Amino acid sequence: MKTDFSTFRDEVSPGFFRKFRYLIWLLVSNIIFTTNIPYPNGFKVWILRTFGSKIGLKVVIKPWVKIKFPWNLTLGDHVWLGEEVWIDNISMVTIYSHVCVSQGAFLLTGNHHYAKSNFPLISKPILIEDGVWICAKAIVTGGVTLKSHSVLSLACIATKDLESYYIYGNCPLEKIKPRTISTI
Repeated sequence: MKTDFSTFRDEVSPGFFRKFRYLIWLLVSNIIFTTNIPYPNGFKVWILRTFGSKIGLKVVIKPWVKIKFPWNLTLGDHVWLGEEVWIDNISMVTIYSHVCVSQGAFLLTGNHHYAKSNFPLISKPILIEDGVWICAKAIVTGGVTLKSHSVLSLACIATKDLESYYIYGNCPLEKIKPRTISTI
């Protein structure tokens, strides 16, 4: 048996309206989000809400943030999205409050089923709970939950859930130590 891409079906954006909405989003996104022009956060939040995102208070969105489908995005209060964050959200990405997603981090909900000849799309949501820090260049894959106040270290990949109040690092990913937070 061999892979046969001729039998692949695009089930992500079928229908004229969905494709048209996505086209409009791409145009707006390239003008407002994937640029060095420092548009105000309030304006960026308004644009995302207009396209269906659910967004809390005091969200910070730095330049060059790429969001595939804003209608599949929920951000809580005080969420920071650093420069060049890429949210490839074919499925829902939910980020709770007080979360920092640092520069170049990649949230990827989609993948392909390599064992089937038509290479079908697999997509699972991502859930990021309160107080999580996703460090620069880290990757979170679909179906993963980063539990409250966990940390995903620099350039690491999360392919399974992270426990609350733990720092994860090294490759392959391993639990390093408990996370403690002081008021100072």
